[in-house]
Amino acid sequence: MNVDPSRSISNEAQPAYLQIKNFVLNKIQSGEWQEGHLIPTELALCEQFSVSRMTVNRALRELSNDGLLVRIKGSGTYVAQPKYQSTLIEIRSIAQDIRERGHTHRSQVISMNRLKATAKQAKAYAIPTGATLFHSVIVHLENQIPIQYEDRLVDASMAPDYLEQDWSHTTPNEYLTRVAPLPKGFYTIEVQIPNAEIARALQMKANEPCLVLNRTTYSGGHFTSFARMWHPGDRYKFAGRT
Repeated sequence: MNVDPSRSISNEAQPAYLQIKNFVLNKIQSGEWQEGHLIPTELALCEQFSVSRMTVNRALRELSNDGLLVRIKGSGTYVAQPKYQSTLIEIRSIAQDIRERGHTHRSQVISMNRLKATAKQAKAYAIPTGATLFHSVIVHLENQIPIQYEDRLVDASMAPDYLEQDWSHTTPNEYLTRVAPLPKGFYTIEVQIPNAEIARALQMKANEPCLVLNRTTYSGGHFTSFARMWHPGDRYKFAGRT
């Protein structure tokens, strides 16, 4: 199998195994490697990145643990079936949906700050430990009724002026789609009971359930954003196409 060395990750500041993970992620997220695609052997990746087999094995093992690859003994490593079936849902800006209903959207900013990526976050998003992240918490209201509590992390290198935006005129979704175009992502939807802070912001009674959308997005193979969006179960529903 031929491998294009020019597509490898060139950021020498990153650990070698992260460079390999990003290379494989980029191939999958760009659609170049589809479900069931046999990826290069460990030996081929060792030669391409000039690293030990242990380094390559770590990168592929972590991607396998994340459900992106399937390793079959004696056969090779393949791109796995998409992990999150909810990617079939078309996720749009909540403000766009509200406007199309002829209603009024308003954002209430709870907090905006910057922080350094922890080791756990660095592993989850394939970014360096200590990389700058922006953290925002915003409540979205429809006709003055809160319908979404958005808790978001953004890679500062992908959206350096994120904290400077006026969220009364746009939403993080709309802004990030503009500065980090053609996003690809992974989604999960689950039912959870919010903590007291989230329930208060959404004007919910204790122990009422929320629909929670977890969304991780990438642009050009690079991590852009992770958002956890809480919606009151009695005021919101998801719709999609298959």
